[in-house]
Amino acid sequence: MGNRFLRLAVVYVVLGVTLGIVMAASHDYTLRPVHAHLNLLGWASMALFGLWYRSAPAAGETRLAKIHFWLHNLAFPVQMTTLTLYLNGNTAAEPVLALSSIVIGIGFLCFAINLWKHTRS
Repeated sequence: MGNRFLRLAVVYVVLGVTLGIVMAASHDYTLRPVHAHLNLLGWASMALFGLWYRSAPAAGETRLAKIHFWLHNLAFPVQMTTLTLYLNGNTAAEPVLALSSIVIGIGFLCFAINLWKHTRS
């Protein structure tokens, strides 16, 4: 599971950096929240998930890890797409944006539970 998270984290950092360059070149920073989320939830969080799952391979093989992976990686592209739509004036995207954010939050909760179950105090 760790390698899956790491590979996707790299995809998201490339997207985040590319968006940052495009925003800077165009002087249009409307999508800065998308840029921030790509780098924080896409790159930083997923890379940390991946590194932790690599350091605790038994945790990465659990059903909880698989649920975490799929919740995050199905909801995150939806969140980024609907956030882009919303920031560009499509307020109808807000309910889907909210739902995808909740799903990502549930994924984080799965990670937290898994971490607590597989680490010693």
